[in-house]
Amino acid sequence: MESAQAKWRERFGGFTARARQERPLLLLLTLVATLALVAGMQWPGVLAGWLLLLLAVVARKPAQAPAAERQMVIEVEPVFDPMPQVAATLAALDMPALVLGQDAIILFQNKAAEKALGALPAGSHLSARLRSPGILDMVRETIATDEPNQIEHSERLPSERVYTLRIAPIDFGRVGDQPDQAPQKLYLLSFKDISELRRIDRMRSDFVANASHELRTPLASLRGFIETLQGPARSDPAAQERFLAIMFDQATRMSRLIDDLMSLSRLELKSHIAPDQTVDLKPLIGHVRDALLPLAEDLGVEIRTHLPEGKVEVLGDRDELVQVFENLIENACKYGQEGEVVDVYVRNDPTEPVEVSVVDRGPGIPAEHVPRLTERFYRVSVADSRSKKGTGLGLAIVKHILTRHRARLIVKSEVGKGSEFTVRF
Repeated sequence: MESAQAKWRERFGGFTARARQERPLLLLLTLVATLALVAGMQWPGVLAGWLLLLLAVVARKPAQAPAAERQMVIEVEPVFDPMPQVAATLAALDMPALVLGQDAIILFQNKAAEKALGALPAGSHLSARLRSPGILDMVRETIATDEPNQIEHSERLPSERVYTLRIAPIDFGRVGDQPDQAPQKLYLLSFKDISELRRIDRMRSDFVANASHELRTPLASLRGFIETLQGPARSDPAAQERFLAIMFDQATRMSRLIDDLMSLSRLELKSHIAPDQTVDLKPLIGHVRDALLPLAEDLGVEIRTHLPEGKVEVLGDRDELVQVFENLIENACKYGQEGEVVDVYVRNDPTEPVEVSVVDRGPGIPAEHVPRLTERFYRVSVADSRSKKGTGLGLAIVKHILTRHRARLIVKSEVGKGSEFTVRF
């Protein structure tokens, strides 16, 4: 009994629901039937027609909404979570980067940031690692105003590094129409390493200052001697001869300095072009030794060469390689003069790179100076270098030439035992 009543309620309920849905059309049918009765039609025919039309309207299949509208009604758009996309993008960067929340809480750091700053647990405050007031003030200002900011910051431990820190809000655009679908506000804090740029700027400034100083000293000497020759020594032939000799030395020193500066400039212009000529090092080393024999004899130094059998060929520019080995052997003779012997070894092992080593038995070089020997105008002893007529540019030229030849300069030195400069091709 209850089953029959349920079926009846289901059918009748569906009928009445369709009738309510088609209410405007049913009212129109009723109006038409009433007008038909007024016009004189018999009521049985009008009633039969009205009932047939009523059944046809209620029984017809309702029109379906378009697929896009049905989908919009049925589907519920999920809340947008931006972190997976942000993390995947930042993980591919080689620049340290942190993602911060609205309270400067660290939500993510990439591998480059872990390497530069150490591992920072997610959920910790930025101040747990970066305590600089300038950085924290910059972050607070950006969170408050949603405007990008940047600042320069130096880290001194474990080594001196200089960074440009930049923070900016991450804009994901509008997502959905509901307030709970808006992503949380995120901020990207990035670290650009400018340590190398700062180092190059310092080197450039030092270079200009040193070059000016090196030229100013001989120019001041020349001016002083000229004034002396024009005045007190005008009638003193002995003083004139002595002063003219000093002036000649100072002019020669300036000429050497300008030549070295020109060499450096030319080398920098073509440092990216590797030489493609073949050079045999055995006759080249012999030529350099013969050219430096007068200097070695004046200093009381013997140059001994140790050459293998057969040719020792490398790709290189002959004139530039002559300049390299002249600088190295001349320095060994001047600064290793106490040892009285300079050995030049040429090694051509088939399983190893070609090497040329210049070894002296002089006083050696303290370890703290070795890494800076190839810097322009860098001297272990300024007085010693000037007394030996050095310009402070010789090893800088050697470094640039070897860089163009895709070769390395390896320096080994021990105080009291001497130094070894090796060119490895």
